[in-house]
Amino acid sequence: MKQIILKSIAVIYCVCLIFSFSRCKSKQEIKPELPSAYIFSNEKILPVTSVKNQSKSGTCWSFATVSFLESELLREGKGEYDLSEMFPVYYSYISKAVKKIRRHGNSAAGQGGQAHDVLNVIRDYGIVPEAIYSGIPQSDSIHNHGKMANDLKEYLQTILKERKIPENWLNNYKQYLDAHLGLPPQSFEYNGKTYTPLEFAQSLINVDDYVELTSYECYPFYEKIILEIPDNWSNDFYYNLPIDEFMNVIDNALENGYTIVWDGDVSEQGFSHKNCVAIVPVEHVENLFSAVREEYKVDDNLRQKTFDSYETTDDHLMHLVGTSTDSINKKYYVIKNSWGTKRNKCGGFLHMSEAFVRLKTVAIMVNKKAIPENIAKKIRYSN
Repeated sequence: MKQIILKSIAVIYCVCLIFSFSRCKSKQEIKPELPSAYIFSNEKILPVTSVKNQSKSGTCWSFATVSFLESELLREGKGEYDLSEMFPVYYSYISKAVKKIRRHGNSAAGQGGQAHDVLNVIRDYGIVPEAIYSGIPQSDSIHNHGKMANDLKEYLQTILKERKIPENWLNNYKQYLDAHLGLPPQSFEYNGKTYTPLEFAQSLINVDDYVELTSYECYPFYEKIILEIPDNWSNDFYYNLPIDEFMNVIDNALENGYTIVWDGDVSEQGFSHKNCVAIVPVEHVENLFSAVREEYKVDDNLRQKTFDSYETTDDHLMHLVGTSTDSINKKYYVIKNSWGTKRNKCGGFLHMSEAFVRLKTVAIMVNKKAIPENIAKKIRYSN
């Protein structure tokens, strides 16, 4: 198993925040770019909005899910929207802090999150356009959350150590958020109409249309389970499927015009945003991408082993938007990342091999209507 995944010494956690990199764990590529044998032809790319840049923030979960919802609006014929990624971030920070205090510190309250965090905020607070709330202060030009994350962490640690929680602790906490992100609007004008964030969201999005899926043998298949990963701080539910049916959902969604929120591991040697490719090679060699490599055959058992050993971890969320093939006609999945357009030659997109998606995906979010009817029945609801 040690040869399956070689964890790079350059893997870091999101609190260290590499520019334009992922929220939890990512590989810092410092070697000069070498010619790559991986040349791709897009087979099917579904409508998407422009690639964004999370910059120095650990908020890929919001960028990926907002991008997904923007594609859903395009698919539904509602038009092109640029929605605010920081609106869900602001309110998720508040919810995480409340949970952490109530659990006496035993809950995650950092920058990480999951796709459902965005939907939970939309349900409770709404959403606004990016032009109304960017979350970038006038003193800065990019998302830069290092100081904010440290301030919030230190504040919570301080009051937890005192063991007597002050009544006004949450107001003080919000002051940090307001100083770094700005206070979200209670109402705003958009295209000549006045909305509250909740009214705006309800005019566009039905959060009950979406479901999260995972695939691990340690949980009963076809049941709703709480996925035990640190960033599922809200203990939301996922439906658990065998990997073959899980992949069937992905393929059926894309074939029928539905994109997907992808959550998984990007800390492997075989993941190279720079080279626009992600693979799980049988052999790890120098100049890995100089030839198209043989990959592992991935089944439920291998997925479970790498999950239990931390070889597959919940690192990064992105937006799965289509399919492609390489020079020998192998199938890949096209991913829209949130690291801007200049960090690779593919304009911020990359291609994940089928083996990589089978092994390194932790979970997905998809529209319920994209799930094949036979699988939907097994997980106890129908389309």
